[in-house]
Amino acid sequence: MRGLPSAAVALLALQPATALAQAYQCRIPGTLAVPKVTPDGPPRHSAVTGYTLSLSWSPEYCRGRETRAADRQQCSGRSGSFGMVVHGLWPEGSRSWPQWCAAGTQPRPQDLKPNMCLSPSAALLARQWAKHGSCMARRPATYFKVTRILWDGLAMPDFDRISREDGLTAGTIRTRFVDANPGWKASAVGVKLNSRGWLEELRLCYDKRFMPKACERGRLGARDKASVKIWRGL
Repeated sequence: MRGLPSAAVALLALQPATALAQAYQCRIPGTLAVPKVTPDGPPRHSAVTGYTLSLSWSPEYCRGRETRAADRQQCSGRSGSFGMVVHGLWPEGSRSWPQWCAAGTQPRPQDLKPNMCLSPSAALLARQWAKHGSCMARRPATYFKVTRILWDGLAMPDFDRISREDGLTAGTIRTRFVDANPGWKASAVGVKLNSRGWLEELRLCYDKRFMPKACERGRLGARDKASVKIWRGL
């Protein structure tokens, strides 16, 4: 398995088959098509030095996308209602971010289905494998299983409740996450805001043993004192 440490490989056997995002409800499609993915950049190879688990705040992502066909599973409300979901698991490189590595195996519907309530978009899952997972593992099923392991090791704070706090800042979000996850430090929790100050993503930083580590400046995102708003989808 390219890039994966032995500690992660050992954990694979302990992981249940299906993982759920911070979903208020979720229904997995009976049939699933795996879309073709076209690279948007050149292949880039680099020794893997760590990982980022990127978590997207679904109410903000779905704002204005409720009727968009490409986002039907996540945003229409007919297949579920979501809070924090997994955008992707990304390898970090010693020189640059590895991407679009040669993948001899393409994902099958049965590879994607266990993650459809974690990342509710077949197109997103297929793209994450092609762009990032192909630089980490030889098989899509391994990449998606590692993603589930990391997710299941986390406790998500109640962001609906946090959104109502007075004087909400990026530092508050980091503190609430660390409170819910002993062993994490605020320096390992990246907070990505959009240009209007609404929460878009958390970017959780891991070393190459999949242990939390401090994010470098680019992944850390908003500074602690930055004001934050969290859209609840209402």
